[in-house]
Amino acid sequence: MDFTFDPSLKFYVQLADVAFLGFAALALLGGIVATGAKQLIHAVLGLITSLVGVAGLYVYLGTHFIAAMQILIYVGAVSVSLIFAVMLARPPREQDQEPRRVPTKMATGMVVALFAGLVLGSAVLGTHWVPSTAAGPVLAAAVANGSIAHVGQRLLTDYALVFELISLVLLVAIMGSVVLARQGRGTPGGS
Repeated sequence: MDFTFDPSLKFYVQLADVAFLGFAALALLGGIVATGAKQLIHAVLGLITSLVGVAGLYVYLGTHFIAAMQILIYVGAVSVSLIFAVMLARPPREQDQEPRRVPTKMATGMVVALFAGLVLGSAVLGTHWVPSTAAGPVLAAAVANGSIAHVGQRLLTDYALVFELISLVLLVAIMGSVVLARQGRGTPGGS
């Protein structure tokens, strides 16, 4: 498959490539920080960084509405409630903490990452990609289907159950942060 661009657009194509690599690196590095941080607040900040990188990838894909919802819902609501829970909870004492099993966690993470890479790689290699010149009407219909009005209409009709399940996930995240905060403010003898 060969894509040709107007030579005057070469700078913008290179800029788009750099933006994609930057957002992908931000998402991956944030995930690495979130899973490998020793402090809970650093893990939450790594999660926020990873979610911002995913929102950037959504912008790169042209789904600006989904990117805005990613920022508002996950970075805004869930991450801020986690930060409040972490800040309200007492830090655990050093002697109460279990030693970290870093090699086991690293091996498990590598196996999961390898499996995810194989699944994604097989999906990419098994997909029949249509060149942009042949997909004019299909591409126009896909762009029209991604409009805010269309997404909202589909969310409240065909995907109403999924929409409600997302709100349930947010409710569980907020309840979890409240539970973490209350446990941290317990009596000095108990946790």
